Amino acid sequence: MSDTPRSLRRGPGGGLADRLFGGLGPWARAMILGLVLSSTAIEAVLLGSDLGLWGPARLRQLAYDYGGFWPGLLQDWPANYPGQPALMFLTYAFLHGGPGHLAVNMVTLWSLAGGVAQRVKARGLLLLYLGSALGGAAGYGLLATGVQPMVGASGALFGLAGGLLAWAYVDRFSAEATLWPVARVALLLVAMNVAMYWALGGQLAWQTHLGGFAIGWVLALLLDPRPREAAG
Repeated sequence: MSDTPRSLRRGPGGGLADRLFGGLGPWARAMILGLVLSSTAIEAVLLGSDLGLWGPARLRQLAYDYGGFWPGLLQDWPANYPGQPALMFLTYAFLHGGPGHLAVNMVTLWSLAGGVAQRVKARGLLLLYLGSALGGAAGYGLLATGVQPMVGASGALFGLAGGLLAWAYVDRFSAEATLWPVARVALLLVAMNVAMYWALGGQLAWQTHLGGFAIGWVLALLLDPRPREAAG
């Protein structure tokens, strides 16, 4: 029998897992961890190569060459391997521009994924995440005018945000509650993109954010169109 006091093993708010995952089921917990750890593991390997700890010195560039989203591959650029023009619609979402880029996206993922999983469970979370990643890539492919590659999970993350807003809209509309909270968050997302676009000197894939958000909104209503009780 363990001698660890019960108060240290389980606080008044529940165990550590309960506090981290807000009472989500085991499949939802595993899904969120899997999404976070997959991107984190890839970035760890690339960072180790950047620091000279293992692998070829150009491993990050090779990863971008083979896994990033390249608009030119939708036109007449030669692919590095069969199927790359199709696979890049998903692979880009698991690559990041460095540990800072990864950290921001994974914290955002952790903050959004729980609310999605509570609504549509683990399977719905995965479908919304991957579908929004596809939508983000489509938005970038259709609207981007340059040839720079695009990486990052932000398209999928804006899709999760779009899904949560879509459900909030349906819930509040059905309850005849004010829609201002939904509009306010949407306006904040627009303002955030404008501010980031300015701060990054135009190096922001807003097209990916827009595509991910739009597809996330639509997919969320396909996954669960039923209104729930609106809060507030």
